Amino acid sequence: MTRVLAAFILAARAGAAWAQDAAIDTLRAQFAACRAKPDADERLACYDALQGQLERPIFEGRLSETTKPFRVVGPVVIRYQSDGPAFVMYLKDEQGVVVQNLHPGGGGERSFPFASPGLYTLQVNGADTWRIWIEPQRAAGAR
Repeated sequence: MTRVLAAFILAARAGAAWAQDAAIDTLRAQFAACRAKPDADERLACYDALQGQLERPIFEGRLSETTKPFRVVGPVVIRYQSDGPAFVMYLKDEQGVVVQNLHPGGGGERSFPFASPGLYTLQVNGADTWRIWIEPQRAAGAR
């Protein structure tokens, strides 16, 4: 029994290592594509987008949940990813009033620019796992 368990653990670790290697290969290819862009502004935007993929989300969960309150003091972008076929998110103000209904219509990644200062929560209703980032909004042409 111990040998079977050890073999199972080793196989699981090998599978995880393979998945990690594949993710690293994908990331290398994405960085190479950025590096190949001849226009400096496009290259920088490409690198910035990759950096955003590497940052840990501020909120993450599965199924339905209301986030802890967060404060907006200037223009932000609310970036969100869903792994499931159904995802609805409500941006609510301090009084619990819905400010914006965000419904991407399934899995994938979307973003919503937002600039009204205040204290907010996000009510998430999802069918699977999800992640949310609140990032400063860059001005057009900013570096």
